[in-house]
Amino acid sequence: MKKIFIQFLKKHYLYLIIQTIFIFLNIYLATYPAKIIGELVDLLYNISANQQVIIQNIIYLLAVSVGLLLIRLPWRFLVTYNSRALEKQMKDELFKHFLKMKMNEIQNIKNGEIMSYFTKDTKEIRASFYRIESYGTRIIATFLIGAIAMAQGVNLKLTVITVLPMLITSYLIVKIKKYVESSFKISQEYFTELSEYVQESTDAIRTTKAYSQEGNQLKEFIRKNKKLKSANNAVDVHSTLLTTCINICFGLCYAISILYGSKLVLENTITIGDFVAFNGYIGLFIGPVSWLPSTISRFKRGQISYERLDKFLALEKEKYLPVSKKEEQNLKGTIQIKYLNFHYPNCLEEVLSDICITIEQGKTLGIIGTVGSGKTTLVNLLLRLYTVLDGTIYIGEKDINQIPIETIRKNICYITQDSFLFSNTIEKNISLFKKGYTEKEIMKSTKEAMIYEEIQEMKEGIYTVIGERGVDLSGGQKQRVAVSRAFLNNADIVIFDDTFSALDNKTEEKLLENIKNMTKEKTCIIISSRISDIKEADEIIVLDDGKIVERGKHEELIMQEGQYYGFYEQQISKTLV
Repeated sequence: MKKIFIQFLKKHYLYLIIQTIFIFLNIYLATYPAKIIGELVDLLYNISANQQVIIQNIIYLLAVSVGLLLIRLPWRFLVTYNSRALEKQMKDELFKHFLKMKMNEIQNIKNGEIMSYFTKDTKEIRASFYRIESYGTRIIATFLIGAIAMAQGVNLKLTVITVLPMLITSYLIVKIKKYVESSFKISQEYFTELSEYVQESTDAIRTTKAYSQEGNQLKEFIRKNKKLKSANNAVDVHSTLLTTCINICFGLCYAISILYGSKLVLENTITIGDFVAFNGYIGLFIGPVSWLPSTISRFKRGQISYERLDKFLALEKEKYLPVSKKEEQNLKGTIQIKYLNFHYPNCLEEVLSDICITIEQGKTLGIIGTVGSGKTTLVNLLLRLYTVLDGTIYIGEKDINQIPIETIRKNICYITQDSFLFSNTIEKNISLFKKGYTEKEIMKSTKEAMIYEEIQEMKEGIYTVIGERGVDLSGGQKQRVAVSRAFLNNADIVIFDDTFSALDNKTEEKLLENIKNMTKEKTCIIISSRISDIKEADEIIVLDDGKIVERGKHEELIMQEGQYYGFYEQQISKTLV
């Protein structure tokens, strides 16, 4: 976070300086109305003799009012502009960091918490910055300029004893702030907890309705919301306590001013006009002192959010090596996995053990196994979503750890098992927002993915906007839209991770034939729980509990009558039924 603020200050320092100058000038002009009114009061004792001077003072008063208006507009614009610019920069940097974070770091954070970073925390920091640059600067300017105007223009002793309650109140505010900080921190935690629950509930709304759990979900939401309400009430109580201190403070200030100021008037130390002007100066302090508790409270809230974001930005990112022009070329060659062992961070149990695989360019590897056998984990390691030891995975005789991450991921087309689709057009979902593809190329990919005719029936064709996560499409349609990416992408390594589970047999058969033609000179990996998806592969491996228990071609594995044969028998019997 410190780096973000330094970059922001370097970029916007001129705006901040101009804004500060305008604020100080505004406060300086704000002292003149009280002074002018005081002079008018003294001049009213002899209106006929002082008529010309009275008119001049009234004109000065009007000019000062216009000047205050003209100065207020630019600094208010600059304050808002700077705070919004900071918020934008924070969100840009947060999202950039999120995209580059290691998968194990992302998996340890709930979606609701991440959303609160981008909404609640950035908003708190922006509001805190706004308060400090606007209210904080005006508080400092008022105490400096106002105190000098009171001391020089009226009476030093009266100024000191009148300002004393303000200083005592300021001290009390600083003491009370720790309670504000503590209560707000609890409130922030409950807000995050509620955000996570709402995020999870929206994701699981289909399941909730399917099992008629709306009542239980509502009860849990009410319970969590009640905790947040109580925490927010505690914050309000402490804030009200601060406001009460302010009201008592200015009651004392005016009492001192009236009592001691009246004495000075009777002693002819100051005039009636000075007395009126002095009370006008006190009015200048009402705003700044009343802002002090909310400014401190806002600062502490911003500080808590700052620490949360700082902790998030400190999470480890993937290491991106410099990419040379040579490395930007297509990633070709044999994939070799040598005695690979892997366990997830903070987990001692191995997910993969002694994995040895060789996939030559132009060949297809089929992977089958039970749920949790390590199939998807193996693919994640090929994509360097997790780090492996040197000397365990090679692509084209080069250690995977020596190949830049960007090069690997640009040259591997991975069709995930969840067939994730964005809430955008079908065209954008197929191209994954990459530019350079023509409409003809995208349409060709939909034909090869067996989804062309269904897209043509849609009113907007490939420019049809689908709902969130592709909710407007069936399971099979979503899978085929995702598979279209593989036909459009010119990657030399293609991976399908249980991508055909929602397809009927006829569509699946034709699609696999198209994939076989596409991958004649590519390295292809097909992960599936269905024999029909992988039976034509050049080699098939069976994973069980993270180990390769069988390997060979379809016919060879059938003859072994092992686990693969068990899968085959089970699926054949289901087909017959």
